[in-house]
Amino acid sequence: MTDKLPPNLLKLFAPRPPLPYAPPLDKEPGKRTGARITGIADYLPMLKNYDPDYVPWKTLEEKRKERAENKKKQADERLEAAIATYDPEKDEKVQGNPFNTLFIGRLSYDLQEDDLMREFEQYGPVKHLRLVRTADGKSRGYAFIEYEREKDMRAAYKDADGLKMLGRRILVDVERGRTVKGWKPRRLGGGLGNVRNGAPEKPAAPERYSSSYSNDRRDRGYGGGSRYDGGYRGYSGGGGGSRGYGGGGGGGGRYGDDRRRPRMRSRSPRGYRDRYGGRGRDRSRDRSRRY
Repeated sequence: MTDKLPPNLLKLFAPRPPLPYAPPLDKEPGKRTGARITGIADYLPMLKNYDPDYVPWKTLEEKRKERAENKKKQADERLEAAIATYDPEKDEKVQGNPFNTLFIGRLSYDLQEDDLMREFEQYGPVKHLRLVRTADGKSRGYAFIEYEREKDMRAAYKDADGLKMLGRRILVDVERGRTVKGWKPRRLGGGLGNVRNGAPEKPAAPERYSSSYSNDRRDRGYGGGSRYDGGYRGYSGGGGGSRGYGGGGGGGGRYGDDRRRPRMRSRSPRGYRDRYGGRGRDRSRDRSRRY
């Protein structure tokens, strides 16, 4: 049927030229040099006399896994031995009344004893201050301060937490080693941290409203996008705002009336301190209920 096509279309059905000859890459068996490829039939008798003492070699991944397991096992053994010998009551470096002692953590490594004394002696007379250091004299980033009176310790516990010293916000807590039964420091798998061997980190609470939903509500005139931006009791602006969506009539929106909004104020005795304002938590000395 293709013979009926015009010449310009017959060219499209023309056969291709034959492939050029290519010499084989392999050589003749008699001219080969070096190792030759053979079958496995010659090795079958060796399988009958299998060596029972033969140990197969391990892959690189198996060696890495074995080293990691051995390292973890040794670390667990050292941890168990350290926990068995841990007794803060018998520590020679620990002294004083534990109920008058504060733990100061997250300190800058450049901080000295005089800096801590200058900051904490304003709450009351300090009986003893110990900045924990390594064997070569470097700071470990935490300290213990013992006051002469318990009320001074309480005042420092409630007010000094979150102060910024040498660019770092410090943590102030009560001494727990000698006051809480079964307490273990962070290096032994205890503590209050959320990394290393500490307690597992708590999952973050899901957001109640997304940002796009909040912006859409603000554009439609429902007041602030946040549930606390002038909507609920105690935070609503003037004009009779409702409980759920702030700001009815005259200025119940986000920036409507700031007279009833809570103001963050520092409880610090000094005005230059950079503090967290309005923390909203009770810094009680009750160790068991707090954690």
